[in-house]
Amino acid sequence: MIYAAVSSSNAISSAIGRAFSPIQKFSNRISDAVTETIDMLINARDYYDENIRLKEEMAELIAQMSDYTQVMQENDHLREMIDLAESSDGIELSEPCTVIGRTANDVYGSFFIDKGEKDGIEYYDPVVTANGFVGYVTEVEYTYSKVTTVLSNDISLGVYCVRTGETGVTEGSYELALDGNIRMVYIPLECEMRDGDIIITSGYSGLVPRGLVVGRAGDTFIAPNGLSRSGLITPSVDPLALKTVFVITDFDGKGSGYEEE
Repeated sequence: MIYAAVSSSNAISSAIGRAFSPIQKFSNRISDAVTETIDMLINARDYYDENIRLKEEMAELIAQMSDYTQVMQENDHLREMIDLAESSDGIELSEPCTVIGRTANDVYGSFFIDKGEKDGIEYYDPVVTANGFVGYVTEVEYTYSKVTTVLSNDISLGVYCVRTGETGVTEGSYELALDGNIRMVYIPLECEMRDGDIIITSGYSGLVPRGLVVGRAGDTFIAPNGLSRSGLITPSVDPLALKTVFVITDFDGKGSGYEEE
């Protein structure tokens, strides 16, 4: 090394550099590790305080995002209510109702909402979303209500096909509910209804307004009695996925017509 310094020989300097390069790299790694360890020991409190501060800032940002999401959802719900009211003359809607619970092990998907008698909700008021008919209010308490869905075998509706005008009545069953479907019965034998047709309420019973979307038709088949046809309907609303609904508290023609079983 002394010779190389004195002689200023580049060849000797390069040779020595190559020989000691692995040792230098190893030494640098040890030095970096030691420096990092000492830094962590000396500044541990500062790092801890910084970590706490960052966690608090993150929690605040998450809370702000949650509030923002809730506001956006409420705006969406308000738009849905306005759209429903504007598209359905003579219909009065409740404030948006939040689904607050579900009936355990109910294949029909009945649920509870946070509106009740104090909000003007009454027994057998129709329940809807912007996508269509959901079911009926079947229990009313002062601050909450229970909704039985269209999948239930306790509900039937007078309906008709938008495209063909052919009428029928819906019915539910345990087996159909397992697949999220209902059945349309008493369809005319020579019907032209086909897969994908939109089915809406007829409103003849006075229990629901005319024109609420119920679902889309599937293939029809001749009923066991041979006098009419039946067909599956896939509801336009999945009761199990609902978070917010609206109750129709009044509409033109309410209470008139025949009683649907």
